[in-house]
Amino acid sequence: MAQDALSKLLASRDWLMADGATGTNLFNMGLTAGEPPEFWNTDHPDRIRTLYRGAVEAGSDIFLTNTFGGNASRLKLHDAQGRVRELNRIGASLGREIADAAGRPVVLAGSVGPTGDIFEPMGTLTHAVAVEMFHEQAEGLKEGGADVLWIETISAPEEYKAAAEAAKLAGMPWCGTMSFDTAGRTMMGMTSAGLVEMVKGLPYPPLAFGANCGVGASDLMRTVMGFVAAGPSVPLIAKGNAGIPKYHEGHIHYDGTPELMAEYAVLARDARVRIIGGCCGTMPDHLRAMRAALESRPRGPVPSLEDIQTKLGAFSSASDGTDGAGPAPRERRGRRG
Repeated sequence: MAQDALSKLLASRDWLMADGATGTNLFNMGLTAGEPPEFWNTDHPDRIRTLYRGAVEAGSDIFLTNTFGGNASRLKLHDAQGRVRELNRIGASLGREIADAAGRPVVLAGSVGPTGDIFEPMGTLTHAVAVEMFHEQAEGLKEGGADVLWIETISAPEEYKAAAEAAKLAGMPWCGTMSFDTAGRTMMGMTSAGLVEMVKGLPYPPLAFGANCGVGASDLMRTVMGFVAAGPSVPLIAKGNAGIPKYHEGHIHYDGTPELMAEYAVLARDARVRIIGGCCGTMPDHLRAMRAALESRPRGPVPSLEDIQTKLGAFSSASDGTDGAGPAPRERRGRRG
């Protein structure tokens, strides 16, 4: 079997830069609250090309499709559950155009977000239905030309496993990140050490795994250090938010500067993270600063938790969750910003 595009890049480079925010960029282009971004794949394809091109021109080696909420459960909220294949296929095909025109190897990653449903016995979602939903989305992304599935912002271990099974059914390589945002745990109580353990036990392992979104770059790096301490068997991903969201004059604004995100990128690289990107609030200016820092600053020692706090700011909680402290699990229906 021919080596996939992401494995090829990982084999040739110490680090790869992923993209930034989808939602923040689209809101700046006029997306309104409550409007599904996936509809723009068909309604405003040029805006989606602009989103993708912005990441590539800022130096991203990997960019994600505008399909985060493109599963049947999420689209059902807009009576669009019958459009899963179409919206994912077109979201990926627009990306394929941009990746192929980049003039250098760029990986197109098919974004797969959570269903928003809760698994049995707390909720109604079954493993079989989750696999079916993720598989339908994966097939659309595959048809559109995605190189890899990028499963992200997952809270529940059951959902992560279902998505992995769907990737196998679709015959697609995959990456998977969880969001650790409640005292170092996911909403459903998973810790960094727990994710490393789960990934080691998967019958169809990811090419890379890690954390995205969460509270801010500082907390995300603490989670990364938890991964490092647990001895992961596959490459790590860090995709942190550009600071913390602040409400300002009717808009959500992230307070992380390009300089802060450059520091974060270098710390992630020095922690031996292989794929480094941004999540909510991360704009092309942040990505340009991250790329410049990664290319110009020499690799340093693995950072300590003190180094991280000094350079990125204080952690939002005393515990990273691995010591048994931390809140009880809860669930939310969030969207990757």
